[in-house]
Amino acid sequence: MQTISGEVMTRHLNFLGHDSLAGRGTGTRGGEIAAAYIAGELAKLGIPPAGDEGSYYQQIPMHGSRPLSQSNFQLVTKRGAIQLELGKDYLLYNTGAQTFIPKPVPLVFAGYGIVAPEYDYNDYQALNVEGKIVVFLSGEPAALDPAYFAGAQPTIYSFPEIKQKTALARGAVGSIMIPTPRQEPGRDWQAWINEFAFENINLFYSVSGNLSLVVNPQTADLLFDDAPYSLKQIFNMEAANNLRSFQLAVSASFRGSFQQRDFLAPNVIGLLPGREAQLQDSYVIVSAHYDHLGIGPAVEMDSIYNGVFDNAAGVAAVLEIARALAALPEKPQRSVLFLFLTGEEKGLLGSGYYVDHPVVPLYKTIANLNVDGLAMFDTFNDVVGVGAELSTLGELLEAVAVELSLRVSPIPALFSNTVSFARSDQISFAKAGIPALLLMEGLDYHHTSRVEGIQRLIDWGRQIYHSPFDDLHQPINWAAAQQHAQVLFAFCYALANAATAPQWQKGVPYLAARLQSIAEKR
Repeated sequence: MQTISGEVMTRHLNFLGHDSLAGRGTGTRGGEIAAAYIAGELAKLGIPPAGDEGSYYQQIPMHGSRPLSQSNFQLVTKRGAIQLELGKDYLLYNTGAQTFIPKPVPLVFAGYGIVAPEYDYNDYQALNVEGKIVVFLSGEPAALDPAYFAGAQPTIYSFPEIKQKTALARGAVGSIMIPTPRQEPGRDWQAWINEFAFENINLFYSVSGNLSLVVNPQTADLLFDDAPYSLKQIFNMEAANNLRSFQLAVSASFRGSFQQRDFLAPNVIGLLPGREAQLQDSYVIVSAHYDHLGIGPAVEMDSIYNGVFDNAAGVAAVLEIARALAALPEKPQRSVLFLFLTGEEKGLLGSGYYVDHPVVPLYKTIANLNVDGLAMFDTFNDVVGVGAELSTLGELLEAVAVELSLRVSPIPALFSNTVSFARSDQISFAKAGIPALLLMEGLDYHHTSRVEGIQRLIDWGRQIYHSPFDDLHQPINWAAAQQHAQVLFAFCYALANAATAPQWQKGVPYLAARLQSIAEKR
């Protein structure tokens, strides 16, 4: 563990985070260079390839699309047709032919667009939305009771993609989301424009979506023309927690114009064989995504979204872990698969593809340790295991932490919510039945108070995350990054030498997928 080198990680980070790679966008030249660099480093370490046809690459067919200004989104009201402008009035979640609605169809307002049986909540209870476009607000019902929509923390029901799927499942042909002041405090329309400025990318075999829009709140009043309630009244109802659903008097059509492309982008995979004959055919996956956002809207004349800590730093750590494991005179008992993923920023595409096309059997893969970011501010006394409570990986983490004179802390309440585990590639492995964990540093820093540490994380999230400022010019505490990588190495080593495979806890929803993969020997 002590051989884990911050100096070596610095070399990786300086290459992967450099402006010449233009933010490592999925399916771009910079992404290809990053993948080639990672493959080259694995080859130098003597770690055998585990990709397609004896290579380090698992090539993934993808489809990219950008909407063009010629796209025609039209509202039909009793006073006539109104043409809305892409960017100024609305933005597209989905692109491509599946979004076309050539003839006007009715709109219907469905509150938050949520069906949550466990909370006895259903915005669709009195609505027939078949063949219509559903309009809903962002967010979910406000609650103080943690047992109702997780109280102050967001649940998965607040995700736009969940609402879109709910509308589609009920027969709707499209959906329109309206950002609300209560749910999106301080977020203006320009922030939405910047978020949607990047290419829409999907797996080539993805199930087609449908028309899914977000509408500028300044424009959204038009949707409620001649309706029982105005948008202002709707916002007042929401503030009073008294939303209701109803039919609208407006219809809409959409004819999109798109710039499209089909391409390949690779996961990069190396496999370090285990030494123990009986355990060699069981696998630990250590993963990190190497992609970032690429080129986007300029901020202070900088348009390169370098993604240094998200996630060139994670890649650097996994490469260094791979080097340290490969250099051991006695290799781990189990085999370790080093998996560098593409398309994470586009919807966990690389990990989704991998579990659909695993290079080693899913049922023989005992766990996934995902690395998405590294400690950057200060060395620390505690660690956080995102998802640790879901499986016996939490018990292993406790044991490793004791050996390293560290504590295991829960996710800080300010950052904790019921969907934290779903925000990076570990969720793809969990859905495939593989116990998974994201291991972060805690907030008990050596040289910084907890309050200062929390504020620093908040500031970084607001000012640097997914911006051009996540680059090599930001301060980097390499002692902290090195410590984090050492903890990751120790956990990986313990996992690869564990006598028994980790198990999901009883009642965890991912257990069924595990049992199925074992039964099918998939």
